[in-house]
Amino acid sequence: MLKSNIKYIPLAARMRPRNLKEFVGQNHLVGKDMPIRKLIESDNLVSMIFWGPPGSGKTTLSRIIANETSSNFIKISAVDSGKDDLKKIVKTSKDKSQFQDTLFVKNKTIEQERTILFIDEIHRFNKAQQDYLLPFVEDGTIILIGATTENPSFEVISPLLSRCRVFVLKQHTLKDIKNIILNALKDKRGLGSLNIDIRNDALEYLAQYSNGDPRTALNALELAVKLTS
Repeated sequence: MLKSNIKYIPLAARMRPRNLKEFVGQNHLVGKDMPIRKLIESDNLVSMIFWGPPGSGKTTLSRIIANETSSNFIKISAVDSGKDDLKKIVKTSKDKSQFQDTLFVKNKTIEQERTILFIDEIHRFNKAQQDYLLPFVEDGTIILIGATTENPSFEVISPLLSRCRVFVLKQHTLKDIKNIILNALKDKRGLGSLNIDIRNDALEYLAQYSNGDPRTALNALELAVKLTS
């Protein structure tokens, strides 16, 4: 995207964390010596289910995992994707891996690239669709990261669930939301070039209003700036 068009990208999209350093919250998962950070640092990924409320960072964390481990990232939604889509993704993943296993550049073998398949609202997949994923999750053809707002014990079939680690993401705290707002006001990707100051009462109101969802907070902040500038 051209730099001249950046201003048309919503603030929440511009401020999406790109790495663990920028990611706010979920310290029980990504803090020092916590499970997801250790999986990333050891480069030893497993298939996972992220269970948490909207805005808790399920998609963002999945992208960060892919970025930090140099994995191919494919995102689909269970609402508008079906078995045929899964077949294409599995075929692409297999073909890519087989090609890379035999490719040499300057006498060096290129390492196999993993495919992380992120399925948003995985609880919307029916049993047949979930069954189809089983062998490819089991043999490592894909690393599955499913996101759900529903209890996966009730919505994901047992065989698939047993092949995944379930991680519970929590709603962002008021402190998290305040930090996210302040970062957006300072960062050049966000509103940093505008030199905006925010009163403590306004910061508190935005944080309370967001109900733990950073996207809601940043959308409200962006609107407030547009209406007062």
